[in-house]
Amino acid sequence: MTTKVPTVVSGIRSTGNLHLGNYFGAVKNFVQMQHDMNCYFFIADIHSLTTHPHPDHLYQNVRQVLSEYLACGLDPEKATLFIQSDVPEITEMYTFMNMNAYLGELERTTSFKDKARKQPDNVNAGLLTYPVLMATDIIIHKAHFVPVGKDQEQNLEMARTFARRFNRMYKVEEFPIPKPFTFDGKDMIKIPGLDGSGKMGKSEGNAIGLAEDPKSIRKKVMRAVTDAGPTEMNQEKPEPIQNLFTLLNVVSTPDTVKHFDDAYNNCSIRYGDLKKQLAEDIINFTTPIRERIEDIVKDDAYLGKVAKMGAEKARESASQTLKEVREIIGFRKFY
Repeated sequence: MTTKVPTVVSGIRSTGNLHLGNYFGAVKNFVQMQHDMNCYFFIADIHSLTTHPHPDHLYQNVRQVLSEYLACGLDPEKATLFIQSDVPEITEMYTFMNMNAYLGELERTTSFKDKARKQPDNVNAGLLTYPVLMATDIIIHKAHFVPVGKDQEQNLEMARTFARRFNRMYKVEEFPIPKPFTFDGKDMIKIPGLDGSGKMGKSEGNAIGLAEDPKSIRKKVMRAVTDAGPTEMNQEKPEPIQNLFTLLNVVSTPDTVKHFDDAYNNCSIRYGDLKKQLAEDIINFTTPIRERIEDIVKDDAYLGKVAKMGAEKARESASQTLKEVREIIGFRKFY
């Protein structure tokens, strides 16, 4: 008896370059998952419309993120790598799912309240129904697992709610209830930003991009928040300093980490030396990825082939689910 390979779905908004947080928090795991699971990884360009990007920027951002996904090792022959807007079945299903989503539950979501606070002059309906579109992205491929960070856990829970609600309303078992996925049973790595607190993020302006040039990386790392230094042996590191060590842990050798950890614990650490080492280690890590990105982003034929293949594979899955959903709801042809 063969065991069905689980389906995994994850997407990233096309609102700028991938950064170290994206790589270590998600993409590195995606590269491993594509060998063992039925993976759908997409670029969420429809989601990005909530902030009204310029048409030229929208296109270039999608192109950049697709190139970066490929440069990081995602293989379009193994995973279904696609652009959200290339799959019109998603928006049709989104319409149906919106009919089963309620105003009160959408208004209570943390992501909606946060976005409404940050952009009070642009509280659009897309922000309100963001969890519905996210749920549609997941359940249209009948996902079993979704890799999510802490900030998206509530939206995944809503996807679970919408899947259950549809199954209950129509007395069917159309959708599996998607579960959060943790790699090797561990939480995904949270990569901190360079501003002393919180995680690395594009919108926070505290990130280092995978395509960033060495000069910019050095400048950012040297400006990272620190303190006056330890005053007692083996004292606990405050958050800004621990953040630097977290970054050091993922890009540097164990000997390097131990050297600076020992220096901190015996109060002899020089933050300038730590930052210089960290910057060089980040550059050594990102340089081969950056060079691959620069090659891929110029290759129109290859990007077109990848996008077309991904769209065809994603539409095959999505159209089958949509056909089933239309029949369940009760749509019938008169011709």
